Amino acid sequence: MTEQIGTERASGDGFANAWSRRAVLQGGAAAAIAATSLLGAGKTRAETAAAITRFKYASPQGALDDLKQRLARTRWPERGTATDWSQGAPLARLRALIGYWRTGYDWRRCETILNGFEQYRTAIEGLNFHFLHVRSRHADALPLVITHGWPGSVMEFFKIIHPLTNPTAHGGQAQDAFHIVAPSLPGFAFSDKPAERGWNADRIARAWSELMRRLGYARYVAQGGDWGAVVTTRLAQQRPPGLAGIHLNMPLVIPDPIPTSGLTPSEQQAVERLKRFQSDGFGYFQLQATRPQTIGYALADSPAGQAAWIYEKFHAWTDNNGDPESALTRDEMLDTITLYWLTNSAASSARMYLENAGTAPNAGVVELRVGCSIFPREIVPAPRRWAERVYPNLIHWNELDRGGHFAAFEQPALFARELRDCFRSLRRP
Repeated sequence: MTEQIGTERASGDGFANAWSRRAVLQGGAAAAIAATSLLGAGKTRAETAAAITRFKYASPQGALDDLKQRLARTRWPERGTATDWSQGAPLARLRALIGYWRTGYDWRRCETILNGFEQYRTAIEGLNFHFLHVRSRHADALPLVITHGWPGSVMEFFKIIHPLTNPTAHGGQAQDAFHIVAPSLPGFAFSDKPAERGWNADRIARAWSELMRRLGYARYVAQGGDWGAVVTTRLAQQRPPGLAGIHLNMPLVIPDPIPTSGLTPSEQQAVERLKRFQSDGFGYFQLQATRPQTIGYALADSPAGQAAWIYEKFHAWTDNNGDPESALTRDEMLDTITLYWLTNSAASSARMYLENAGTAPNAGVVELRVGCSIFPREIVPAPRRWAERVYPNLIHWNELDRGGHFAAFEQPALFARELRDCFRSLRRP
């Protein structure tokens, strides 16, 4: 993270020495393995220390004070002409959220959780990327790179990290363990904001393969939803050395053109959901794909506007009973909203849509082994027959009874189980 928003960096030698001291002090094989793998195969400590730096975030108190002052000065529009969410977040609902954000919400609580995980930054192709790197104490754990989307962040993985890295404490077996690498997409949170065009899903996927190589992982798997699904799919199509398979909770399998006859019930449902999304839920996509700078001005200046922009998506895309708070807590939603605000990421994250404009709803055939978990309130739940056409090596398919677009955030126990089941067959070459 840059110093403007609160960097804590270790010097090169200090970074390497900290890992060495930790391994000695803990006196365990797992710690020594962690230090060795982080340094990377064939690299000296000095070389790797220059490439990877520790990271913690502490928001300046002035930024938090300014946020509350801006919230107190919010200029509200009149109530909409609909009483439901069809025109966006209802005035009364957003007023209640903003009132809590100003008087009851505690960012420092979220910050403490964030800094409880090992975080680093590393430069790839001139851009510094932030990532969580949480190693399991189980030496044979399977490395996993997991990618978020919009309006998300690595924080939506907080509730699955411990169950995946320490399964024996969460009802699993030691052989189910993962090492977790969770990068922040370019322009999101604590990763750098690109100053020029070109950081599309293909380039990000190449950066992820370099990150895993740099961390010393010779064999690994990948997972993604939303834009993370696009990046993960591109990664699988690039077939970098060491990638054994992928898991998607938003498979990119919609045919082009979409057939008009011979549809199964699940395919007919998918077509209807897609049409509804394109006619009633696609405006944000078009705006961010064509005028990210314009929407960026509005959201960078108004925390209430930033909240409304994301809060409405938590309502539309989660498996809720009509209230987004039935799927996620107010604090969880405000953690995400506050992260976007404090890092001023509205415009830079929106450019993900610009960079990938024209991305087809069917990303093409993936020859690598693929697993899919279908959550019922996904924007367009993928039918299995469509998936089998583009994933000839489909190793896992499960249709869940609850959960939505933010699957790991909404249903962490189910999500963790899905990853264990999907990748169980890939733990040995």
